[in-house]
Amino acid sequence: MIRHFGVFQFKPEISSSQIDECFSELSGMVGKIPGLLAIEHGPYESDEGLNDGFTHGFIMTFDSAKSRDEYLPHPEHERVRSIVAPRLARLVVFDFSL
Repeated sequence: MIRHFGVFQFKPEISSSQIDECFSELSGMVGKIPGLLAIEHGPYESDEGLNDGFTHGFIMTFDSAKSRDEYLPHPEHERVRSIVAPRLARLVVFDFSL
């Protein structure tokens, strides 16, 4: 299994309803993209203060590296990315195997 982990910093003008829409669209990819098993997400919730301005995070679970690789150019991912990416000031993504 592959975990595809990311953190978002949304642009200041992006509303909470627009943020909710982004995560709704991301969650909606499960069942549409083969091998994408689950998406978990949420806002930063620590007093530690080490988030470097990132406000939200997500973890996607793929059944294999092959599925993750096929997800990247998948039309549904491209559609969702066209909604999410313009609302971001910064993004970091990191993948690891289980």
